[in-house]
Amino acid sequence: MDIFLLLLIGINAVVSFKGFNDAEFFRKYEFHVGSIRSGEQIRMLTSGFLHGDLMHLAFNMLTLYFFAPIVIDTFGNLNFLYVYFISLVAGSLLTMYFHKNEYYYRAVGASGAVTGIIYSSILLYPEMTLGLFFIIPIPGYLFGIGYLLYSIYGMKAKNDNIGHTAHFGGAIGGYLFTLIKEPSLIETNTKMVVLLTIPIIILFYLHKTNKLN
Repeated sequence: MDIFLLLLIGINAVVSFKGFNDAEFFRKYEFHVGSIRSGEQIRMLTSGFLHGDLMHLAFNMLTLYFFAPIVIDTFGNLNFLYVYFISLVAGSLLTMYFHKNEYYYRAVGASGAVTGIIYSSILLYPEMTLGLFFIIPIPGYLFGIGYLLYSIYGMKAKNDNIGHTAHFGGAIGGYLFTLIKEPSLIETNTKMVVLLTIPIIILFYLHKTNKLN
């Protein structure tokens, strides 16, 4: 495993476990619209290293473990970090856009950053196959699209503390960064470029028609 990938997983684990056992720490650094609008913009970054529970942390880190090597092998370590942090911030920015008037809104998780890595890796290696539950083979792009469609469900259900909106911001960040770095993908991988926009278009349509409320 790459040292930068190990480092990111380690930081996520340390910060998350601190949050599991220290409610004051968790509340101080989680994504909270009211606090961010009061000047605590650092939460837009720190919330990406906190997680709601062990399952949330494990799912995000396992997903990062599977997809990150493709981005690292193609772009190198520095650009991998760019994709990760651009996607994380993009996820927070989109969350603020969608929830700016909900001062109580709270969320945590590396989901934005991880989804950006997913989208980048699928664009770079569209023929990848994943083992669903480590058994059932599915195309990587179906996982990516399904991940975002599940996020729409999570946004509508509003029954957890996971930043589902951040998934889409992260996807947009990873998607755009990858196409800017490798514009030839628009011609060589047109089908995948189009397919990966579908969940994003659905999200904005539902938001515009107020069907997410």
